[in-house]
Amino acid sequence: MALAKTKSVFSESFLDPSNIPQHIAVIMDGNRRWAKEHHLPVWEGHRKGAESLKQIVESCGDLGVKVLTAYAFSKENWKRSKEEIEIILHLFDFYLRKERENLYRAGVRFRVIGHPQEMGEKLQAEFKKTEEYTAENSKLLLNLAVNYGGRTEMLDAVKKISQKVKNGELELSQIDENLISDHLYTAGVPDPDLLIRTSGELRISNFLLWQMAYAEFWFTPLLWPDFKKADLVKAIADYQGRSRRLGGS
Repeated sequence: MALAKTKSVFSESFLDPSNIPQHIAVIMDGNRRWAKEHHLPVWEGHRKGAESLKQIVESCGDLGVKVLTAYAFSKENWKRSKEEIEIILHLFDFYLRKERENLYRAGVRFRVIGHPQEMGEKLQAEFKKTEEYTAENSKLLLNLAVNYGGRTEMLDAVKKISQKVKNGELELSQIDENLISDHLYTAGVPDPDLLIRTSGELRISNFLLWQMAYAEFWFTPLLWPDFKKADLVKAIADYQGRSRRLGGS
């Protein structure tokens, strides 16, 4: 694990293009604190956070990252005030409409993981439209984790597998790690190589618990609205300087 203490001045010329992490996961933390520090309303912090995600999606495409999984709304976020939740849902709706064509033109395939059906029919329809509109793109897969919880994901996988065993479709002897992976929301996608979390918190907050087994962790005190391409490059440069043994000696 690494904690970056200063704002990055790195450029992509520092990177080895043959060793770019294929899957980056990000915990986009700090929108509310950013708004408070700048004496702005909470909604402005979330808006700036959405703009940062837009920039990081573009940067991942430029750098050759193949999958970006962004933690956008957790199961626990429902505990926030009704006003803040309404703001967040409105911003989801606004940016889905605003960025759908841009995602398509940039070659980004959009996919939601989690339980979006619990966020209202209107928003669920916008998620589906964006998924379908970008379904044939292959430059970058953007997984947006919405109403997501890692334990819930694992529980859902266990239920699906158990039902197949009950129905006689599977034998207990067939259950292994690959089968479990195939029943997660991220089925068919390689596990993250690199996890980035902003705001200085040093935990993974119920995010991709199964998939994070061998990911490299990179933490920064920067708040998410302040996280830019240069900071992403610094995180990747740090990743490239590590020896990844994946459980080997």
